[in-house]
Amino acid sequence: MPDGLKDSAELLTRAEIRELQLRRLRWTLRHAYENVPLYRRKFDAAGVTPDDCRALEDLARFPFTTKADLRESYPFGMFAVPRGEIRRIHASSGTTGRPTVVGYTEGDLSNWADLIARSLRAAGARRGDRVHVAYGYGLFTGGLGAHYGAERAGCTVIPASGGMTARQVQLIQDFEPDIIMVTPSYLLTLLDEFERQGVDPRSTALRVGVFGAEPWTEEMRREIEDRMDIHAVDIYGLSEVMGPGVAQECVDTKDGLHIWEDHFLPEVVDPVTDDVLADGESGELALTSLTKEALPVIRYRTRDLTRLLPGTARPGMRRMEKVTGRCDDMVILRGVNLFPSQIEEIVLRTPALAPHFQLRLTRRGRLDHLTIRAEARPGASAGERNAAEDAVAKAVKDTIGVSAGVEIVDVETLERSVGKIRRIVDERH
Repeated sequence: MPDGLKDSAELLTRAEIRELQLRRLRWTLRHAYENVPLYRRKFDAAGVTPDDCRALEDLARFPFTTKADLRESYPFGMFAVPRGEIRRIHASSGTTGRPTVVGYTEGDLSNWADLIARSLRAAGARRGDRVHVAYGYGLFTGGLGAHYGAERAGCTVIPASGGMTARQVQLIQDFEPDIIMVTPSYLLTLLDEFERQGVDPRSTALRVGVFGAEPWTEEMRREIEDRMDIHAVDIYGLSEVMGPGVAQECVDTKDGLHIWEDHFLPEVVDPVTDDVLADGESGELALTSLTKEALPVIRYRTRDLTRLLPGTARPGMRRMEKVTGRCDDMVILRGVNLFPSQIEEIVLRTPALAPHFQLRLTRRGRLDHLTIRAEARPGASAGERNAAEDAVAKAVKDTIGVSAGVEIVDVETLERSVGKIRRIVDERH
């Protein structure tokens, strides 16, 4: 690394990044058009060809890609190289239909490992550190993506995967990892287990947590950092675009995630009109891969809500604000838009409540009704629980503008998950 911490791309100026992006974008558009039938059909239908991209702004003329496109091409219709050149396949869970399948060439896997290694260095990891990977292994991209990236960074990997929570707590004490890579909701489950065993979570050797795979708030960052005495930073990615390592929050600034723009071109679009929004405006993130060989993606609609900001710790790379929610997680309750992250902020600042909650949507007559179910902290008295119910209901009414029922439940009442937590239970149908 030129300065011991950053690779050469991280030192490029904004103008140099844009020049590199245009060159790689033109290659990607042609690669997709010539090798993926779906992209040829979509480009032709939109009346554009790869030669129509002469500036980065011309990307707005090209059609979007959605998860439905990948599902309709199941299993291998989106691959842009012969199947014999695919070295690994990952897939989504497919709980809402066909899974989305992604493939990687040898070059793709090498780039992915490099980007995770870059992300870990930005998070504060150094060669020789021990990294406890508690993302799930298997078809999910998190575990193996983090694993090979940490090895590429010169770290020692502890491949714990998810589950076996009591054992993970023991391993963290015995193996003394420096870094943990995990979903934020599962880290909270680990914290509960530390405390159940009577072990102070602040006593571990961990100094950094790298959290991804689901939105989390500044309030949750403060909760984690206070309870575990670590730096909590965000990592972003999704399997359709690569996996974790598309963007990373730098530990020295903690001010949003720098997108690795030498490999991914971001846009923020209006989720209703599809118009490209200016930097600084909030909307839905769309990503175009610039170096992927096996499965290039053009203007992929992530459904994640954010905005683009100038770079800070990596001035040449723009930042994305922490994802505040997803277009498809938005609840419209009696005409008001509501996101789980808004409820999370309220729950986390209510002293008697643990950071575990669930939103239950039902119908009463012709009207939708929301009940917020939140766990009490261990030892909370009946009076404190009653006060918490009133405080949450008032805060929701005052800040979001809707009335909601609040139910405070006992510790470990709500379903735990080793991966993404199920925040919304919709019983309106």
